[in-house]
Amino acid sequence: MKIDAIMASEQDNVATSLREIQENENITMSLGDQTRPVRILGKIPHGHKFAVKEILKGENIIKHGEVIGRATQDIREGTHAH
Repeated sequence: MKIDAIMASEQDNVATSLREIQENENITMSLGDQTRPVRILGKIPHGHKFAVKEILKGENIIKHGEVIGRATQDIREGTHAH
């Protein structure tokens, strides 16, 4: 199975793309041995993050189980998070 993005921790609310992902593309994301389908709503550059669930303005952005920032606007699932 081809993996298009990875999540490092179950606490994460973002995943990292392993390639450039196009708008409206269905991809496969992995977390350890598990995989999950995700619909990408906007273009995601290689190596960039996207939301794996809705993140509301003011909520923490979590990657590798750690807070890496705070959302300055609502971020829909499947959209670029930067």
